[in-house]
Amino acid sequence: MVYRTDGFGFGGFTLTPMVKKLLFANFGVFLITLILSPRFVLEWLAFRPDHVLTRPWGALTYMFVHADLMHVLFNMLVVFFFGPPLESRWGSNEFFRYYLVCGLGGVLLAFLLAPAAPIVGASAACYGLMLAFAMNWPDAPIYVWGIFPVQAKWLVGFLFLITLLNAFGAPGGPVAHMAHLGGIVAGFVYLKADWRPREKLAALSQRRARARRFAIVSRDGEAPPDDLRAGGWRTNDEGALLDGVDRVLDKISAEGISALTPEERGLLDEVSRRNRTLK
Repeated sequence: MVYRTDGFGFGGFTLTPMVKKLLFANFGVFLITLILSPRFVLEWLAFRPDHVLTRPWGALTYMFVHADLMHVLFNMLVVFFFGPPLESRWGSNEFFRYYLVCGLGGVLLAFLLAPAAPIVGASAACYGLMLAFAMNWPDAPIYVWGIFPVQAKWLVGFLFLITLLNAFGAPGGPVAHMAHLGGIVAGFVYLKADWRPREKLAALSQRRARARRFAIVSRDGEAPPDDLRAGGWRTNDEGALLDGVDRVLDKISAEGISALTPEERGLLDEVSRRNRTLK
């Protein structure tokens, strides 16, 4: 399964930081499972409804444990292909938060409606990633087996239908269909309710960054122009400098001033120096 959109594709495809960590963690746990006793790992890291009170960590660790090679390969292919565009749009922290929400939604629905067997695998989180991708890029063609193009919205809709039918029509199977359904439902509710702090604070951060920028670089009490690129500043160099300041202030708002690199701190020093010179 591969994809292409107008905004990204294999030409400029790169792995994002959190996707790399998820791939490393899942394959790492799988290798540990092979080295140690698989029975021991599954016993202590899977989500077991009958041990929900004595081993509550299973609600999180289960999504990093896989039963066999094909299981982990399929799930990590989903993370590999669908994760980077979402992380690039949302940021690493929000992407990981969404991943966990879908995984927890899967285990919750399975526990409530099908509390019969242990659950392992990142499938619930992966179904959530596919849903988020389809909601952000509904018309992006996804090439099934690298040959047949299907728009993301139709492919995810088909997977949802199959999952729904299997969840209520084939109990006791080897695949945790109820967990898959829970991942989709949790992801849909989370996205529709707009519980993403990064998205909600984006506009506010931009307004605050703009105000702080003018506090740093305003000249002799002059009111800032409505459009910086419409000739409000004397040189193109100043416009580029202010664009850099915007990015640095956004980073401070999101991560704190301690996250700045020496180059970014130098940029703020340069702006302050110019401001003092103009005064």
